[in-house]
Amino acid sequence: MNTRNVPEYCELRANQLDKMNMETKVEKTIEQKISEWKAKHGDVFQVEVDGRVAYLKRPDRKVLGAAAVTGKSDPMKYNEVILNNCWLEGDEEIRTNDAMFLGVSAQLAEIIEIKEATLKKL
Repeated sequence: MNTRNVPEYCELRANQLDKMNMETKVEKTIEQKISEWKAKHGDVFQVEVDGRVAYLKRPDRKVLGAAAVTGKSDPMKYNEVILNNCWLEGDEEIRTNDAMFLGVSAQLAEIIEIKEATLKKL
């Protein structure tokens, strides 16, 4: 092999590989992502604020515990912990813009599932 052609070959091969990767890389639709999230996390929620959308999963006991501990000293941190730990995907402005964050915060209680229990004295 002539060494003068090695850089040309390497560049050509790199271009071919890039083209193959672009052709095989397929973006998943949001419906596909939601289906995968549901299989992995159970319930999935969509929250919308001013046309911005985010997808959240239901918080587990660990997340609720961490939020409760943090929320004792800073009540706004409670919602921030819940939102950050339940976040699956979405517009980052929802987390960074105060007005949008407060709008979502008002809805977070809806994703916390509490079953009704009964107690009997025996």
